[in-house]
Amino acid sequence: MGKIVLLVSREEMIYQAHNILQEKKYPIHEMKVIHTEDAVVEARQAIAAGASIIIARGLQASLIKQYTDIPVVEITLTAQEMALLVMRAKQIIKKPKPVIAVIGFKNMFSDMTYFEELYDIELRTYYAGQGEELKPQALKAIQEGADLIIGGDTAVATATEQSIPSLFLSITEESLRNAFSIAQSMDYAVSVEKKSAAQMETLLDYTFSGVVHLDGEGTIKTVNPLMEDMIGKSQEELKGLLITKVMPEIGTTVLNQVLKEGKEYSLFLELNHTSVFAVVAPVLYDRGVDGAIITCHRMKKSKGRQTDDKNQPQGLPALIRFEDILQESESMKACIRTAKLYALSEQPVVITGETGTETGMIAQGIHNSSIRRQRPFVEAVCTGISSGDQRQLLFGDRGLAVQAKGGTLVLQSIENLSESNQNLLCQLIRYGRISGQDIVRLGKIDVRIMVILEQPLAVLMEKGLLVPELYYILSGLELQIPPLRERPEDLKRKMELCLGNCCQWLSRYHVLTEGAKKILMDYSWKGNLLQIESFFERLILTAEKRSVDEIAVKRLIRTLYPEFEKTNPSEDGSSQLIAAENPYYNEEAKLITETLRKCGGSREKTAKELGISKATLWRRMKKYEIM
Repeated sequence: MGKIVLLVSREEMIYQAHNILQEKKYPIHEMKVIHTEDAVVEARQAIAAGASIIIARGLQASLIKQYTDIPVVEITLTAQEMALLVMRAKQIIKKPKPVIAVIGFKNMFSDMTYFEELYDIELRTYYAGQGEELKPQALKAIQEGADLIIGGDTAVATATEQSIPSLFLSITEESLRNAFSIAQSMDYAVSVEKKSAAQMETLLDYTFSGVVHLDGEGTIKTVNPLMEDMIGKSQEELKGLLITKVMPEIGTTVLNQVLKEGKEYSLFLELNHTSVFAVVAPVLYDRGVDGAIITCHRMKKSKGRQTDDKNQPQGLPALIRFEDILQESESMKACIRTAKLYALSEQPVVITGETGTETGMIAQGIHNSSIRRQRPFVEAVCTGISSGDQRQLLFGDRGLAVQAKGGTLVLQSIENLSESNQNLLCQLIRYGRISGQDIVRLGKIDVRIMVILEQPLAVLMEKGLLVPELYYILSGLELQIPPLRERPEDLKRKMELCLGNCCQWLSRYHVLTEGAKKILMDYSWKGNLLQIESFFERLILTAEKRSVDEIAVKRLIRTLYPEFEKTNPSEDGSSQLIAAENPYYNEEAKLITETLRKCGGSREKTAKELGISKATLWRRMKKYEIM
């Protein structure tokens, strides 16, 4: 337990305290009468002697709270004590509804809201902020017609000087008893908190994991020494920072679900070039969440990869990390979270996605987040070569499996591997070996396999394109990349990036109209990222106006991808672009075109010539894509 000290301004309060302590043994360790001007010095001396809580009154309490960090319990007059003073004041004044002024510090009084109604008086309060304000406040009360003043020594002396009746703000034992009870409860709470803090500190210092303690807003409260080492910063540098600034992989979405919904998350992250597995767990208290604890474990290095072989072929570097991948949409965020978990495993991963999706980027992200990230990253396409060439390319004594030793081998379109080569792949995954004279002498091949497919494994199996053993070996860690058309947030962001990049490369400045953006957002983009990038290059290169509208977008889509005509029906069921394929498709389009040419391109003159408004002309030009 802590040490509670009572500091008061009058000797009679010490006598009252002794009476209370004879009734009940409150943990009061020291009691002392002090002068107000010495309050801060006395408090600091008490703190130096081990005080953990101070009980004080009025200005003394305010000063101690202002200039020290120790918890202060303020002695407040109870409503019953104030009522007794008011009744005595009425007996002294002996007039209907007397004006009674209360002078002092606000923290000395309980609630007196209904005193006027209860006791048929006019009650006026004059609160001081500092000791020197007490006398001016008393004089103000007298000037404003107070019949009697209730206050401390200064207020009573001032009233006496002005020949005004007064009562001293004396307290009963009840006020002290309340203060003692509050101090005792506070002392217990502080001792429990200190005990919990000590237990937490011991846990943080001696655990074999890095630990971060967050408050309810996601701000770092404490970190243990091992966590300081993982992050590369001291607790003083980290304390008060949002965890998303220190560990951006956690993200606000995950953090909110932990702190608001009480969910637990595990994920893979990289701290100071170290691969780490982290668990974010909510601190549940009284049916709510009171912060979170993050525990981080360093990933073990894989056996057999401790030394570098300078003659080892390194393959092409994997440059992409997870943070480089578009993930504005929830579906892609979920995909990345799963990929990060797969990075913790050594088992083969199957990544499925349409042409142009981030399949290859995800493979690089998994490799760069794994314990193999310093080792080779090798890719191979299994189409267009014979069975013998496949075997030599992948499993020969200088094949890609050997080149990727210790790292990752990414295979695309394995359904095109012959049955015998699929069986060799099974052996490589399961045993790290391949039968055959050219490979046996090389010993065990430690390589992780990733497979990129456009169709799910189950579909390929149904079509008879995979041997059953390979299907079951690969079917554990599958990852489906959603197409861009199902990720509107990512699609919008990708278009913004492409527009900006193309304008910068070509030293041009163009913007898309809202109509153009809608056409682009509604299009299916079967080629995903690749299709969008090439489309925008052509769009910006051929743009004739600063503002690129839906007419220009439709024309280019129709030119590059004729199948678009069949996928964008109009309200009447017919294709918009088929109807608009040629401005001379109908007589009205032909008339508008010829009139524009005749009027030198002036829309105002053309509308006047045709007898229609400029707005009507503009709508019909858009309809027929006349520019």
